[in-house]
Amino acid sequence: MRKQEQISHVLIFPLPIQGHVNSMLKLAELLCLSNLHVTFLNSVHNHDRLLRFSDIRTRFDRYPGFVFETFPDGLPEDHPRSGDRAMDIFYAIDDVAKPLIKELFKRLVCDTVPPVTFVIADVICEFVHELAQELGIPTICFRTNSCCCSWVYYCLPKLIDAGELPLKGKEDLDRKIEQVPGMETILRGRDLPSFCRHSDVSNRDVQLVLTATQASSRAHALILNTFEDLDAPLLSHIRRHFPKVFTIGPLHSHLKYRLSRAATTWAPSNGNSLWEEDKSCIPWLNTMPFKSVIYVSFGSITVLSKDQMFEFWHGLVNSGKPFLWVIRPDSIIRENGSGHIPAELSEATKKRGYMVEWVPQEEVLSHPAIGGFLTHSGWNSTIESLVAGVPMICWPHFADQLTNSRLVSEVWKVGLDMKDTCDRLIVEKMVRDLLDDRSEEFLQATKTISGMARKSVSEGGSSYLNLDRLVEEIRLMRGQPLHSTTQNETYQAENCPRK
Repeated sequence: MRKQEQISHVLIFPLPIQGHVNSMLKLAELLCLSNLHVTFLNSVHNHDRLLRFSDIRTRFDRYPGFVFETFPDGLPEDHPRSGDRAMDIFYAIDDVAKPLIKELFKRLVCDTVPPVTFVIADVICEFVHELAQELGIPTICFRTNSCCCSWVYYCLPKLIDAGELPLKGKEDLDRKIEQVPGMETILRGRDLPSFCRHSDVSNRDVQLVLTATQASSRAHALILNTFEDLDAPLLSHIRRHFPKVFTIGPLHSHLKYRLSRAATTWAPSNGNSLWEEDKSCIPWLNTMPFKSVIYVSFGSITVLSKDQMFEFWHGLVNSGKPFLWVIRPDSIIRENGSGHIPAELSEATKKRGYMVEWVPQEEVLSHPAIGGFLTHSGWNSTIESLVAGVPMICWPHFADQLTNSRLVSEVWKVGLDMKDTCDRLIVEKMVRDLLDDRSEEFLQATKTISGMARKSVSEGGSSYLNLDRLVEEIRLMRGQPLHSTTQNETYQAENCPRK
Protein backbone atom coordinates (compact mmCIF):
# COMPACT_ATOMS: atom_id res chain seq x y z
CA MET A 1 0.00 0.00 0.00
CA ARG A 2 1.34 3.43 -0.92
CA LYS A 3 2.46 5.70 1.87
CA GLN A 4 -0.19 8.31 0.89
CA GLU A 5 -2.95 5.79 1.45
CA GLN A 6 -1.91 5.40 5.09
CA ILE A 7 -2.78 9.03 5.84
CA SER A 8 -5.97 9.59 7.82
CA HIS A 9 -8.39 11.64 5.72
CA VAL A 10 -11.53 12.97 7.43
CA LEU A 11 -14.64 14.15 5.58
CA ILE A 12 -16.66 16.70 7.58
CA PHE A 13 -20.31 17.30 6.70
CA PRO A 14 -22.29 20.01 8.54
CA LEU A 15 -25.92 20.88 8.09
CA PRO A 16 -25.61 24.04 5.94
CA ILE A 17 -26.76 26.53 8.60
CA GLN A 18 -24.55 29.28 10.07
CA GLY A 19 -24.24 27.82 13.58
CA HIS A 20 -23.50 24.29 12.36
CA VAL A 21 -20.99 25.41 9.74
CA ASN A 22 -19.25 27.70 12.23
CA SER A 23 -18.60 25.06 14.89
CA MET A 24 -17.65 22.32 12.42
CA LEU A 25 -15.15 24.61 10.67
CA LYS A 26 -13.51 25.11 14.06
CA LEU A 27 -13.35 21.33 14.47
CA ALA A 28 -11.86 21.04 10.97
CA GLU A 29 -9.09 23.48 11.84
CA LEU A 30 -8.33 21.66 15.09
CA LEU A 31 -7.93 18.41 13.13
CA CYS A 32 -5.69 20.17 10.59
CA LEU A 33 -3.49 21.35 13.45
CA SER A 34 -3.16 17.68 14.39
CA ASN A 35 -1.84 16.93 10.86
CA LEU A 36 -4.91 15.10 9.59
CA HIS A 37 -6.15 15.54 6.03
CA VAL A 38 -9.60 17.14 6.05
CA THR A 39 -12.23 17.64 3.35
CA PHE A 40 -15.02 20.03 4.36
CA LEU A 41 -18.29 19.55 2.47
CA ASN A 42 -20.33 22.75 2.32
CA SER A 43 -23.30 24.00 0.32
CA VAL A 44 -22.53 26.24 -2.66
CA HIS A 45 -24.70 28.99 -1.16
CA ASN A 46 -22.85 29.00 2.17
CA HIS A 47 -19.41 28.58 0.65
CA ASP A 48 -19.95 31.61 -1.61
CA ARG A 49 -20.96 33.67 1.43
CA LEU A 50 -17.93 32.46 3.38
CA LEU A 51 -15.65 33.55 0.55
CA ARG A 52 -17.33 36.97 0.42
CA PHE A 53 -17.50 37.75 4.12
CA SER A 54 -14.62 35.90 5.82
CA ASP A 55 -10.92 35.17 5.40
CA ILE A 56 -11.70 31.45 5.11
CA ARG A 57 -9.57 30.85 2.00
CA THR A 58 -6.45 32.54 3.39
CA ARG A 59 -6.88 30.84 6.75
CA PHE A 60 -7.18 27.30 5.42
CA ASP A 61 -4.59 27.69 2.65
CA ARG A 62 -1.92 27.23 5.30
CA TYR A 63 -3.05 23.61 5.78
CA PRO A 64 -1.83 21.57 2.77
CA GLY A 65 -4.08 18.65 3.65
CA PHE A 66 -7.30 20.71 3.69
CA VAL A 67 -9.83 20.87 0.83
CA PHE A 68 -13.28 22.44 0.41
CA GLU A 69 -15.91 20.57 -1.61
CA THR A 70 -19.36 21.96 -2.37
CA PHE A 71 -22.83 20.78 -3.32
CA PRO A 72 -26.08 22.63 -4.23
CA ASP A 73 -28.49 22.58 -1.28
CA GLY A 74 -31.54 22.34 -3.56
CA LEU A 75 -32.99 25.76 -2.67
CA PRO A 76 -33.21 28.82 -4.95
CA GLU A 77 -30.58 31.47 -4.27
CA ASP A 78 -33.15 33.98 -2.98
CA HIS A 79 -34.63 31.54 -0.43
CA PRO A 80 -34.37 33.15 3.05
CA ARG A 81 -33.16 29.99 4.84
CA SER A 82 -34.39 31.55 8.10
CA GLY A 83 -37.44 31.91 10.29
CA ASP A 84 -40.18 29.36 9.80
CA ARG A 85 -38.58 28.40 6.45
CA ALA A 86 -35.28 27.23 7.98
CA MET A 87 -36.51 23.62 7.95
CA ASP A 88 -36.73 23.80 4.15
CA ILE A 89 -32.96 23.20 4.13
CA PHE A 90 -33.37 19.73 5.62
CA TYR A 91 -35.93 18.62 3.08
CA ALA A 92 -34.32 20.21 0.03
CA ILE A 93 -31.11 18.31 0.77
CA ASP A 94 -33.08 15.11 1.23
CA ASP A 95 -35.19 15.60 -1.92
CA VAL A 96 -32.69 17.22 -4.30
CA ALA A 97 -29.07 17.15 -3.13
CA LYS A 98 -28.75 13.61 -1.82
CA PRO A 99 -27.86 11.94 -5.17
CA LEU A 100 -25.22 14.61 -5.85
CA ILE A 101 -23.69 14.12 -2.42
CA LYS A 102 -23.63 10.36 -2.96
CA GLU A 103 -21.61 10.81 -6.18
CA LEU A 104 -19.25 13.16 -4.38
CA PHE A 105 -18.73 10.58 -1.63
CA LYS A 106 -17.93 7.96 -4.24
CA ARG A 107 -15.32 10.20 -5.83
CA LEU A 108 -13.70 10.95 -2.49
CA VAL A 109 -13.45 7.23 -1.72
CA CYS A 110 -12.41 6.07 -5.17
CA ASP A 111 -10.47 8.88 -6.84
CA THR A 112 -8.95 10.97 -4.05
CA VAL A 113 -5.44 10.37 -2.75
CA PRO A 114 -5.38 9.78 0.12
CA PRO A 115 -8.96 8.41 0.12
CA VAL A 116 -11.43 9.36 2.82
CA THR A 117 -10.99 7.06 5.82
CA PHE A 118 -13.37 8.66 8.31
CA VAL A 119 -16.57 10.74 8.25
CA ILE A 120 -17.65 13.26 10.88
CA ALA A 121 -21.20 14.29 10.12
CA ASP A 122 -23.84 16.47 11.66
CA VAL A 123 -26.09 14.11 13.57
CA ILE A 124 -29.22 15.45 11.88
CA CYS A 125 -27.91 14.40 8.45
CA GLU A 126 -28.97 10.78 8.79
CA PHE A 127 -28.41 9.83 5.15
CA VAL A 128 -24.71 10.78 5.39
CA HIS A 129 -24.20 8.21 8.13
CA GLU A 130 -26.08 5.62 6.08
CA LEU A 131 -23.99 6.38 2.99
CA ALA A 132 -20.73 6.11 4.93
CA GLN A 133 -21.87 2.80 6.37
CA GLU A 134 -22.63 1.55 2.86
CA LEU A 135 -19.08 2.47 1.84
CA GLY A 136 -17.64 0.79 4.91
CA ILE A 137 -16.29 4.04 6.33
CA PRO A 138 -16.58 4.60 10.10
CA THR A 139 -18.53 7.68 11.21
CA ILE A 140 -18.62 9.94 14.21
CA CYS A 141 -21.67 12.04 15.02
CA PHE A 142 -21.15 15.69 15.82
CA ARG A 143 -23.92 17.22 17.93
CA THR A 144 -23.59 20.95 17.25
CA ASN A 145 -26.37 21.70 19.71
CA SER A 146 -26.10 21.55 23.50
CA CYS A 147 -25.54 18.46 25.61
CA CYS A 148 -28.83 19.03 27.44
CA CYS A 149 -30.82 19.17 24.22
CA SER A 150 -28.99 16.16 22.79
CA TRP A 151 -30.04 14.16 25.83
CA VAL A 152 -33.67 15.30 25.45
CA TYR A 153 -33.61 14.09 21.83
CA TYR A 154 -32.41 10.65 22.97
CA CYS A 155 -35.27 10.56 25.48
CA LEU A 156 -38.03 11.49 23.01
CA PRO A 157 -39.29 7.88 22.56
CA LYS A 158 -39.67 7.61 26.36
CA LEU A 159 -41.58 10.89 26.44
CA ILE A 160 -43.94 9.65 23.76
CA ASP A 161 -44.44 6.24 25.40
CA ALA A 162 -45.17 7.89 28.76
CA GLY A 163 -47.72 10.25 27.22
CA GLU A 164 -45.68 13.38 27.99
CA LEU A 165 -45.65 14.06 24.26
CA PRO A 166 -47.38 15.40 22.31
CA LEU A 167 -48.09 18.48 24.41
CA LYS A 168 -51.81 19.06 24.66
CA GLY A 169 -51.94 22.83 24.42
CA LYS A 170 -51.06 25.74 26.66
CA GLU A 171 -52.02 23.85 29.82
CA ASP A 172 -49.11 21.46 29.20
CA LEU A 173 -46.44 24.12 28.79
CA ASP A 174 -45.86 24.47 32.55
CA ARG A 175 -46.26 20.76 33.36
CA LYS A 176 -43.09 19.11 34.70
CA ILE A 177 -41.39 16.68 32.31
CA GLU A 178 -40.35 13.57 34.23
CA GLN A 179 -38.99 11.20 31.57
CA VAL A 180 -35.62 12.89 30.99
CA PRO A 181 -33.26 11.36 33.58
CA GLY A 182 -31.10 13.96 35.27
CA MET A 183 -33.55 16.78 34.51
CA GLU A 184 -36.72 15.53 36.21
CA THR A 185 -37.03 18.62 38.41
CA ILE A 186 -35.88 21.12 35.81
CA LEU A 187 -37.77 20.82 32.54
CA ARG A 188 -41.31 21.95 31.81
CA GLY A 189 -43.19 21.38 28.59
CA ARG A 190 -42.20 24.83 27.35
CA ASP A 191 -38.49 23.97 27.84
CA LEU A 192 -38.48 21.08 25.40
CA PRO A 193 -36.99 21.64 21.92
CA SER A 194 -39.31 23.52 19.58
CA PHE A 195 -40.19 20.39 17.56
CA CYS A 196 -41.93 19.03 20.65
CA ARG A 197 -44.67 21.64 20.38
CA HIS A 198 -46.25 19.92 17.40
CA SER A 199 -49.60 18.43 18.38
CA ASP A 200 -48.94 15.27 16.38
CA VAL A 201 -45.79 13.16 16.85
CA SER A 202 -46.15 11.92 13.27
CA ASN A 203 -45.27 15.46 12.13
CA ARG A 204 -42.43 15.44 9.60
CA ASP A 205 -40.13 17.59 11.77
CA VAL A 206 -40.61 15.35 14.82
CA GLN A 207 -40.00 12.21 12.78
CA LEU A 208 -36.84 13.73 11.30
CA VAL A 209 -35.39 14.28 14.77
CA LEU A 210 -36.47 10.83 16.00
CA THR A 211 -35.02 9.02 12.97
CA ALA A 212 -31.75 10.95 12.98
CA THR A 213 -31.24 10.37 16.70
CA GLN A 214 -31.92 6.65 16.34
CA ALA A 215 -29.50 6.41 13.42
CA SER A 216 -26.78 8.25 15.34
CA SER A 217 -26.64 5.44 17.90
CA ARG A 218 -24.96 3.29 15.23
CA ALA A 219 -22.05 5.71 14.85
CA HIS A 220 -18.59 4.89 16.14
CA ALA A 221 -18.59 7.79 18.62
CA LEU A 222 -20.13 11.13 19.52
CA ILE A 223 -18.54 14.61 19.62
CA LEU A 224 -20.03 17.35 21.79
CA ASN A 225 -19.10 21.03 21.91
CA THR A 226 -19.07 21.21 25.70
CA PHE A 227 -16.74 20.44 28.59
CA GLU A 228 -16.92 17.91 31.40
CA ASP A 229 -17.37 20.33 34.31
CA LEU A 230 -20.37 22.02 32.70
CA ASP A 231 -22.42 18.94 31.78
CA ALA A 232 -21.06 16.10 33.92
CA PRO A 233 -24.46 14.89 35.28
CA LEU A 234 -26.01 14.59 31.80
CA LEU A 235 -22.86 13.14 30.23
CA SER A 236 -23.08 10.23 32.67
CA HIS A 237 -26.49 9.39 31.18
CA ILE A 238 -25.42 9.89 27.56
CA ARG A 239 -22.41 7.60 28.00
CA ARG A 240 -24.75 4.71 28.80
CA HIS A 241 -25.89 4.95 25.16
CA PHE A 242 -22.62 6.20 23.63
CA PRO A 243 -19.58 4.58 25.31
CA LYS A 244 -17.29 6.86 23.28
CA VAL A 245 -18.14 10.51 23.84
CA PHE A 246 -15.57 13.20 23.08
CA THR A 247 -16.29 16.51 24.82
CA ILE A 248 -13.84 18.91 23.16
CA GLY A 249 -15.41 22.32 23.74
CA PRO A 250 -15.72 25.19 23.97
CA LEU A 251 -14.50 24.84 20.38
CA HIS A 252 -13.87 28.54 19.76
CA SER A 253 -11.75 28.81 22.91
CA HIS A 254 -10.02 25.48 22.25
CA LEU A 255 -9.02 26.56 18.75
CA LYS A 256 -7.61 29.86 19.99
CA TYR A 257 -5.50 28.04 22.57
CA ARG A 258 -4.11 25.48 20.09
CA LEU A 259 -3.38 28.18 17.50
CA SER A 260 -1.53 30.25 20.09
CA ARG A 261 0.76 27.27 20.74
CA ALA A 262 1.25 26.28 17.10
CA ALA A 263 4.65 26.78 15.49
CA THR A 264 3.18 28.90 12.69
CA THR A 265 2.44 32.58 13.16
CA TRP A 266 -1.16 33.04 14.21
CA ALA A 267 -3.21 36.15 13.60
CA PRO A 268 -6.83 36.54 14.77
CA SER A 269 -9.28 35.81 11.93
CA ASN A 270 -12.63 37.34 11.12
CA GLY A 271 -14.39 34.10 11.90
CA ASN A 272 -16.64 31.82 9.89
CA SER A 273 -19.45 34.26 9.25
CA LEU A 274 -21.99 34.02 6.45
CA TRP A 275 -22.71 37.72 7.03
CA GLU A 276 -20.51 40.75 6.59
CA GLU A 277 -19.19 41.82 9.99
CA ASP A 278 -19.46 45.51 10.87
CA LYS A 279 -16.52 46.29 13.15
CA SER A 280 -17.48 49.94 13.56
CA CYS A 281 -19.19 48.89 16.79
CA ILE A 282 -15.81 48.29 18.48
CA PRO A 283 -14.74 51.98 18.55
CA TRP A 284 -18.23 52.76 19.86
CA LEU A 285 -17.84 50.15 22.62
CA ASN A 286 -14.47 51.66 23.50
CA THR A 287 -16.30 54.82 24.59
CA MET A 288 -18.66 52.97 26.95
CA PRO A 289 -18.13 52.40 30.70
CA PHE A 290 -17.11 48.98 32.07
CA LYS A 291 -19.92 46.36 31.98
CA SER A 292 -22.50 48.97 30.99
CA VAL A 293 -23.74 47.77 27.58
CA ILE A 294 -26.44 45.19 26.80
CA TYR A 295 -25.58 43.35 23.58
CA VAL A 296 -28.60 42.16 21.59
CA SER A 297 -28.49 39.50 18.87
CA PHE A 298 -30.97 36.81 17.89
CA GLY A 299 -28.63 34.86 15.63
CA SER A 300 -28.83 33.87 11.98
CA ILE A 301 -32.29 32.25 11.81
CA THR A 302 -34.70 34.05 14.17
CA VAL A 303 -37.09 36.58 12.65
CA LEU A 304 -39.20 39.11 14.54
CA SER A 305 -42.51 40.73 13.75
CA LYS A 306 -42.61 44.54 13.76
CA ASP A 307 -44.57 44.43 17.01
CA GLN A 308 -41.91 42.26 18.64
CA MET A 309 -39.15 44.53 17.38
CA PHE A 310 -40.83 47.58 18.89
CA GLU A 311 -41.43 45.81 22.23
CA PHE A 312 -37.72 45.02 22.48
CA TRP A 313 -36.79 48.51 21.31
CA HIS A 314 -39.03 50.24 23.86
CA GLY A 315 -37.76 47.94 26.63
CA LEU A 316 -34.13 48.62 25.79
CA VAL A 317 -34.64 52.39 25.59
CA ASN A 318 -36.70 52.51 28.80
CA SER A 319 -34.03 50.57 30.71
CA GLY A 320 -31.76 53.59 30.36
CA LYS A 321 -28.81 51.36 29.46
CA PRO A 322 -26.62 51.66 26.35
CA PHE A 323 -27.26 48.86 23.87
CA LEU A 324 -25.61 47.33 20.82
CA TRP A 325 -28.28 45.63 18.66
CA VAL A 326 -27.65 43.31 15.72
CA ILE A 327 -30.53 43.36 13.22
CA ARG A 328 -29.97 41.30 10.07
CA PRO A 329 -31.54 42.64 6.85
CA ASP A 330 -33.89 39.63 6.78
CA SER A 331 -34.67 39.48 10.50
CA ILE A 332 -37.89 41.54 10.48
CA ILE A 333 -41.03 40.06 8.95
CA ARG A 334 -42.35 42.25 6.15
CA GLU A 335 -45.81 43.49 6.98
CA ASN A 336 -48.25 45.93 5.46
CA GLY A 337 -48.63 49.24 7.22
CA SER A 338 -46.48 52.06 8.46
CA GLY A 339 -42.83 51.52 9.21
CA HIS A 340 -42.75 54.78 11.20
CA ILE A 341 -40.27 54.79 14.08
CA PRO A 342 -41.49 56.77 17.12
CA ALA A 343 -39.37 59.86 17.76
CA GLU A 344 -38.52 58.85 21.31
CA LEU A 345 -36.96 55.58 20.09
CA SER A 346 -35.00 57.30 17.36
CA GLU A 347 -33.65 60.00 19.68
CA ALA A 348 -32.77 57.59 22.51
CA THR A 349 -30.97 55.27 20.07
CA LYS A 350 -28.86 58.18 18.80
CA LYS A 351 -27.83 58.93 22.40
CA ARG A 352 -27.02 55.47 23.74
CA GLY A 353 -27.76 52.84 21.11
CA TYR A 354 -25.84 51.33 18.21
CA MET A 355 -27.59 49.19 15.58
CA VAL A 356 -25.74 47.10 12.99
CA GLU A 357 -26.49 44.19 10.63
CA TRP A 358 -23.83 41.80 11.98
CA VAL A 359 -20.83 41.92 14.32
CA PRO A 360 -17.71 39.88 15.19
CA GLN A 361 -19.53 38.29 18.11
CA GLU A 362 -16.60 36.67 19.95
CA GLU A 363 -14.78 40.01 19.94
CA VAL A 364 -17.89 41.86 21.10
CA LEU A 365 -18.61 39.46 23.95
CA SER A 366 -15.03 39.72 25.22
CA HIS A 367 -15.13 43.54 25.20
CA PRO A 368 -14.97 45.00 28.75
CA ALA A 369 -17.94 47.30 28.06
CA ILE A 370 -20.36 44.38 27.57
CA GLY A 371 -22.33 43.69 30.73
CA GLY A 372 -25.06 41.41 29.39
CA PHE A 373 -26.30 39.54 26.34
CA LEU A 374 -29.93 39.44 25.15
CA THR A 375 -29.77 36.30 23.06
CA HIS A 376 -31.78 33.70 21.14
CA SER A 377 -29.87 31.04 23.14
CA GLY A 378 -28.34 29.21 20.20
CA TRP A 379 -25.62 26.92 21.51
CA ASN A 380 -22.69 28.75 19.89
CA SER A 381 -23.87 32.06 21.35
CA THR A 382 -24.55 30.50 24.75
CA ILE A 383 -21.16 28.86 25.13
CA GLU A 384 -19.36 31.94 23.76
CA SER A 385 -21.14 34.01 26.42
CA LEU A 386 -20.22 31.50 29.13
CA VAL A 387 -16.54 31.65 28.17
CA ALA A 388 -16.60 35.45 28.06
CA GLY A 389 -18.26 35.61 31.49
CA VAL A 390 -21.27 37.56 30.20
CA PRO A 391 -24.70 36.99 31.86
CA MET A 392 -27.66 36.39 29.54
CA ILE A 393 -31.30 37.26 28.99
CA CYS A 394 -32.72 34.42 26.89
CA TRP A 395 -35.43 34.77 24.26
CA PRO A 396 -35.33 31.39 22.48
CA HIS A 397 -36.97 30.61 19.17
CA PHE A 398 -35.94 27.30 17.62
CA ALA A 399 -34.76 23.74 18.34
CA ASP A 400 -32.35 23.47 21.32
CA GLN A 401 -32.64 27.16 22.21
CA LEU A 402 -35.70 26.53 24.40
CA THR A 403 -33.82 23.96 26.48
CA ASN A 404 -30.60 25.98 26.66
CA SER A 405 -32.42 28.99 28.09
CA ARG A 406 -33.83 26.89 30.94
CA LEU A 407 -30.38 25.67 31.97
CA VAL A 408 -28.98 29.21 31.75
CA SER A 409 -31.52 30.40 34.31
CA GLU A 410 -32.20 27.37 36.50
CA VAL A 411 -29.05 25.20 36.47
CA TRP A 412 -26.05 27.39 35.70
CA LYS A 413 -27.72 30.48 37.24
CA VAL A 414 -26.04 32.83 34.75
CA GLY A 415 -29.07 34.67 33.44
CA LEU A 416 -32.80 35.08 32.98
CA ASP A 417 -35.28 33.22 30.77
CA MET A 418 -38.06 35.19 29.06
CA LYS A 419 -39.26 32.56 26.59
CA ASP A 420 -42.82 32.74 25.26
CA THR A 421 -43.24 36.42 26.07
CA CYS A 422 -42.29 39.66 24.37
CA ASP A 423 -43.22 42.63 26.52
CA ARG A 424 -41.42 45.96 26.88
CA LEU A 425 -41.92 46.06 30.66
CA ILE A 426 -40.34 42.63 31.09
CA VAL A 427 -37.45 43.55 28.79
CA GLU A 428 -36.82 46.75 30.74
CA LYS A 429 -36.91 44.95 34.12
CA MET A 430 -34.66 42.09 33.00
CA VAL A 431 -32.04 44.44 31.56
CA ARG A 432 -31.94 46.34 34.85
CA ASP A 433 -31.80 43.10 36.84
CA LEU A 434 -28.92 41.84 34.73
CA LEU A 435 -26.84 45.03 34.73
CA ASP A 436 -27.78 46.51 38.13
CA ASP A 437 -29.95 44.77 40.71
CA ARG A 438 -28.55 41.23 40.36
CA SER A 439 -25.34 41.93 38.47
CA GLU A 440 -22.98 40.77 41.23
CA GLU A 441 -24.81 37.44 41.54
CA PHE A 442 -24.71 36.75 37.80
CA LEU A 443 -21.15 37.94 37.27
CA GLN A 444 -19.87 35.68 40.03
CA ALA A 445 -21.63 32.65 38.48
CA THR A 446 -20.34 33.42 34.98
CA LYS A 447 -16.81 34.00 36.30
CA THR A 448 -16.77 30.52 37.83
CA ILE A 449 -17.99 28.80 34.65
CA SER A 450 -15.67 30.87 32.46
CA GLY A 451 -12.70 29.74 34.51
CA MET A 452 -13.71 26.08 34.21
CA ALA A 453 -14.16 26.44 30.45
CA ARG A 454 -10.75 27.97 29.90
CA LYS A 455 -9.09 25.35 32.09
CA SER A 456 -10.74 22.54 30.10
CA VAL A 457 -9.09 23.59 26.81
CA SER A 458 -5.67 24.34 28.29
CA GLU A 459 -2.94 21.70 28.15
CA GLY A 460 -3.90 18.85 30.46
CA GLY A 461 -7.54 19.95 30.64
CA SER A 462 -10.40 17.56 29.91
CA SER A 463 -11.27 18.94 26.46
CA TYR A 464 -7.61 19.22 25.47
CA LEU A 465 -7.01 15.57 26.34
CA ASN A 466 -10.26 14.47 24.70
CA LEU A 467 -9.27 16.08 21.40
CA ASP A 468 -5.95 14.20 21.52
CA ARG A 469 -7.92 10.99 22.12
CA LEU A 470 -10.25 11.77 19.23
CA VAL A 471 -7.32 12.27 16.85
CA GLU A 472 -5.74 9.03 18.01
CA GLU A 473 -9.07 7.22 17.53
CA ILE A 474 -9.26 8.47 13.94
CA ARG A 475 -5.70 7.34 13.26
CA LEU A 476 -6.29 3.91 14.80
CA MET A 477 -9.38 3.36 12.65
CA ARG A 478 -7.47 4.17 9.44
CA GLY A 479 -7.58 1.29 7.05
CA GLN A 480 -9.78 -0.84 9.30
CA PRO A 481 -13.08 -2.03 7.82
CA LEU A 482 -16.27 -1.02 9.57
CA HIS A 483 -17.40 -4.63 9.95
CA SER A 484 -15.68 -7.99 10.22
CA THR A 485 -16.01 -8.31 6.43
CA THR A 486 -13.96 -5.96 4.30
CA GLN A 487 -17.00 -3.96 3.24
CA ASN A 488 -15.05 -0.92 2.13
CA GLU A 489 -12.70 -3.01 -0.01
CA THR A 490 -15.67 -4.81 -1.56
CA TYR A 491 -17.33 -1.50 -2.41
CA GLN A 492 -14.18 -0.15 -4.03
CA ALA A 493 -13.65 -3.35 -6.03
CA GLU A 494 -17.23 -3.25 -7.37
CA ASN A 495 -17.70 0.49 -7.84
CA CYS A 496 -14.31 2.18 -8.25
CA PRO A 497 -12.84 1.72 -11.74
CA ARG A 498 -9.21 0.60 -11.86
CA LYS A 499 -6.69 3.23 -12.91
